[in-house]
Amino acid sequence: QVQLVESGGGLVQAGGSLRLSCSGSAPNFSFYAMGWFRQAPGKERECVAVISSSGGDTYYGDAVKGRFNISRENAKKTVYLQMNSLKPEDTAVYYCAARESTLYPRTYYSKGGAYDYWGQGTQVTVSS
Repeated sequence: QVQLVESGGGLVQAGGSLRLSCSGSAPNFSFYAMGWFRQAPGKERECVAVISSSGGDTYYGDAVKGRFNISRENAKKTVYLQMNSLKPEDTAVYYCAARESTLYPRTYYSKGGAYDYWGQGTQVTVSS
């Protein structure tokens, strides 16, 4: 069982920045592909950014391309989401997700259904 704990959410003005962190409990964290997803009230869950277990391959949702950056530090068992130029429409609960990907270190997964483990979520609110 992998436990994921997100942190770093909060209230920020439009144009500001936040960095989310997700810490994982798996001893072999480096074998897990990771992702950030978000869900706003009344909307479906959407893929924000995902990263392969090796860290060399990433994918971003169209809404955040050029503004957000996903990265990971396997030694710290942590994945980050740097969010810049935030907009009110980025307001949502952000979730971290993980799935084992030992055999496919360069594969990333952009569908939420591909992930086996989820964090509890952290609220990000962007005021206009």
